[in-house]
Amino acid sequence: MTAGAPQAAESPLPAESPLPAGLPGVDRTWSRTVLAADADGIERRWHVLDNGPALAASGVPVEQTLLCVHGNPTWSYLWRRVLEAAPPGWRVVAVDQLGMGYSERTEAPRTLAQRVEDLGRLTEALGIDGPVATLAHDWGGPISLGWALAHREQLTHVVLTNTAVHQPKGSPLPAAIAAVRTPPLLDLVCRQTPGFVWATTATCRPALPAPVRAAFAAPYRSRDRRVAVGDFVADIPTSATHPSHPTLTAIAESLGGLAEVPVLMVWGLADPVFSGRYLTDLQRRLPHADVHTYPRASHLVLEDRPEGVALIWDWLTRPRTTVTSAPAPTVPIRIDTSSPEATAIVELTGAGGHITFGALAERVEGLARGLHLRGVRRGQRVALLVRPGVDLTTVLYAVWRLGAVAVVADAGLGRRRLAAALRGAAPDHVIGFPAARALVVAANVPGQWIRLGPEDVTTLIADGCGHTVDPAELISATADLDHDGAVLFTSGATGPPKGVVYTRRQVGTQVGLLRDTFGLHPGERFVAAFAPFALYGPALGLGSAVPDMDVTAPDTLTASALADAVEAVEATVVFASPAALENVVATAGDLSAHQLEALQGPRLVLSAGAPVPLALLRRLQELLPAAATHTPYGMTEALPVATLDPTTLDPADPVDREGGVCVGAPLPGVTVRVAPLSPDGGAGDELSSAAGQFGEIVVRAPHVKDRYDRLWGTQRASERPSGWHRTGDVGHLDARGRLWVEGRLSHVVRTAQGPVAPYPVEQLIESVPGVRRAAVVGVGPVGTQQVVAVVVPEGLAGHSGPGRSGPGRLLEAVTQRVRQGDTSVPPEIAQQVREVAGVPVAAVLRRDWLPVDIRHAAKVDRTEMARWATGLLHGSRAAREQFRYHPKAPSRRSR
Repeated sequence: MTAGAPQAAESPLPAESPLPAGLPGVDRTWSRTVLAADADGIERRWHVLDNGPALAASGVPVEQTLLCVHGNPTWSYLWRRVLEAAPPGWRVVAVDQLGMGYSERTEAPRTLAQRVEDLGRLTEALGIDGPVATLAHDWGGPISLGWALAHREQLTHVVLTNTAVHQPKGSPLPAAIAAVRTPPLLDLVCRQTPGFVWATTATCRPALPAPVRAAFAAPYRSRDRRVAVGDFVADIPTSATHPSHPTLTAIAESLGGLAEVPVLMVWGLADPVFSGRYLTDLQRRLPHADVHTYPRASHLVLEDRPEGVALIWDWLTRPRTTVTSAPAPTVPIRIDTSSPEATAIVELTGAGGHITFGALAERVEGLARGLHLRGVRRGQRVALLVRPGVDLTTVLYAVWRLGAVAVVADAGLGRRRLAAALRGAAPDHVIGFPAARALVVAANVPGQWIRLGPEDVTTLIADGCGHTVDPAELISATADLDHDGAVLFTSGATGPPKGVVYTRRQVGTQVGLLRDTFGLHPGERFVAAFAPFALYGPALGLGSAVPDMDVTAPDTLTASALADAVEAVEATVVFASPAALENVVATAGDLSAHQLEALQGPRLVLSAGAPVPLALLRRLQELLPAAATHTPYGMTEALPVATLDPTTLDPADPVDREGGVCVGAPLPGVTVRVAPLSPDGGAGDELSSAAGQFGEIVVRAPHVKDRYDRLWGTQRASERPSGWHRTGDVGHLDARGRLWVEGRLSHVVRTAQGPVAPYPVEQLIESVPGVRRAAVVGVGPVGTQQVVAVVVPEGLAGHSGPGRSGPGRLLEAVTQRVRQGDTSVPPEIAQQVREVAGVPVAAVLRRDWLPVDIRHAAKVDRTEMARWATGLLHGSRAAREQFRYHPKAPSRRSR
């Protein structure tokens, strides 16, 4: 026993159960011993946790069995929560493998082949003859899979947690295992001392309670009881000559036989042993598997994330339905060469660049061959860390030409989240500009690194032109449409960015809908101030200009940069985020007469990513008088859903009567419904199209995402009912069928009087003279939250943008208090805020800026605001200091 290790109490139980008393979470009626012959025909005493006898005693018939197999150095205790949560009719049998837990110790080590056969003999003795689902962890994975392959006629489902069936090519054995396998350490750490046992539970985050750690170690108190712990480690095949290597290889190579069996993988990505590369290997072998990952969970994933147990049961018991969408126009994802001499892309950043459609298509073809030479193949994931412009477009279409999957994680996520997104996507290759290499290495992003400096592009294309490729490996734009095409990422405005998987068909359908909705036909030219949409231009035959701006900071687009980009391609369309447009309006005074004239040309301005103030659009129309200003509504998972030019809203429909932001009628092929909220603010499963019904916005369309990447549980929660997507936004439909968005579901204030959406209240507060911006958050326990209004005053020093003029005396007082770190609001303004809000307001606080997301620099982070307000109202000095006035404010803030 290691010094200071927690100890479990020991007391005898009846002879049929060897368990000591006091093991937390275990119902002692589950424990039983079973006699069954092992692979050599020797009768052995097994210990299992089995709820079957309890089901029989209560008269509940067994409809399905879940067979749980632990790894090393755990035991059946690992599955206690699975037993506890078993649905009616499910028998759960969690075995202690021979030599482990409270099963009999054997005279000699067991090989993998013997353990697979041992398990088969045990299930026969237990009368388990189907239907059976398996659940396994660690070295129990290959053992359970060996059993599954041998009992295919009984098998219904397979669930795997942090395991492996193969050492991925080129990957070293995990350092912890490699070290323990050395003879001196193997005996010392695994047998002579309980070091390996305690180290396994020490990986858990958060740390396990001492009694739980003691329970995991309880069967391994003496050296004799730990012999199999060392034997298990020694049985890991590290070479073709190892006795268990043929069996493990046979299991790995036979997994194709489970192609018709539903498979779920639940994984802790912070596992120091079975890291993400083992998950990737299993996904290649079982490509139909559902996957749910927990980025911060470690080796014992269900200990770190107990909610994974409910996820597993949900997956095992859910009805399986297939939903088909109506056909929709699909644009082939290839370079449109109908006008080969026309300009495809103009770069106004750095040294600039210019390329025609014909030259771009040739460049794509050459690079595709060059990437093939470097090992990029159909179905593999390729992460793109390339600056927007000619190079990024070339790489993207070359990847699609090879039938590979483009992982597009833009720099707008921020460095830390970008690294996490790339690591979670587990790319096979990473193509990046030289400076990105440091990020890839520091973040431990897997995959082959392919450098893409200026000279590297030329070399790859030159090499590709001399490389012969089987024509079948350069797929057409209409091939493999139902295969994965791209992994995009949400902005992370309300949580960690999530990977969103689109099939090639869904990408083409999205492009087709954008084309048809906004008339984006060949001959149009556009300014792409939002980088991702520049990538669709070549497929539509649209010339595009990348303006001179920092693409990671949308609010760096100036009026002059926009005018220069418009002039460069004689743009007819502009796409920019709300923050970019706000800065364009704010810097309009710097425009020359020539630049003002250039801005007379565009017919359309598109802006999305966050609500766009109507006043901003009206000021923008003064600069671009010929342009309609559409604000398409959607999200990374489904864009566009609806669209509207807010400047054309009927004056007979004032915003203060409907409440929220009108985003227009659903587009052709898109259906929008609302899931009404309950009084406590939860969204139910029923969908409504009734005018005025408030609830979560739910959409259905052919271009909605295929799934969240490696987040089966998140996907499951987002598709209620099946075939629909829960947007996480709240709002309502009006009598004309138009959609009004009222905020995020996670930002709804849950008061004792019912849910309060933020947007309608904020709009009313922003009508108060002297208030430039407002945010509404909830403080207190859910169900009794109080509404707190946070206001940003007009006219603060350091704010260069235009704004309404407020009462000078009040503004002067506000500015002075901000400089002093005071967050109070003058009584006159606070009183007016309370009068117009339409709901009881518990407090009115002041800040000189609001935190916003990095990608769009426009979505207010109300979750952060709620934390700040809670800390402030509870007297937290840190909260008071965190957002005090400072003349050099961070770049990601909204004034």
